[in-house]
Amino acid sequence: MDKPFKVLGLAQVAIGGEDKARLRNLWINLLGFEFQSNFVSVAENVNEDICVIGKGIHEIELDLMQPLDPLNKPAVHLPALNHVGLWVDDLPKAVDWLSAQGMHFAPGGIRKGAAGHDIAFIHPKGSSDFPLSGEGVLIELVQAPAELIAGLCN
Repeated sequence: MDKPFKVLGLAQVAIGGEDKARLRNLWINLLGFEFQSNFVSVAENVNEDICVIGKGIHEIELDLMQPLDPLNKPAVHLPALNHVGLWVDDLPKAVDWLSAQGMHFAPGGIRKGAAGHDIAFIHPKGSSDFPLSGEGVLIELVQAPAELIAGLCN
């Protein structure tokens, strides 16, 4: 059966948490997303930061959502998300630097992923030795192939 549309790529990821400040620290301060604007809606029970990475057709939006009232619906922080995959240009350097910042990685270290790219996972929860985490979200860091790096970095 032919579909009347095509999925062209990742446009947006929305991640919720009870403490948006912690989400901002992870996604903006440590991973380098750029804050664009804030959206607040009582009807949607959300205080949301709109962030982006990339430019033009390669721009991806990331919405960091915190409920105005965690006891009200919709519960924008539940579930946070299963996982999100991010292309990186130098996976070993990313893992080393983030680890030095206190980031908790899932067991297994850097390894081949299902699509054949090297990957590493940021653990959804911190630990006593590595307090920084994905704030409830499993984050897959994926080594970008050379042609993707060339296309996105030039």
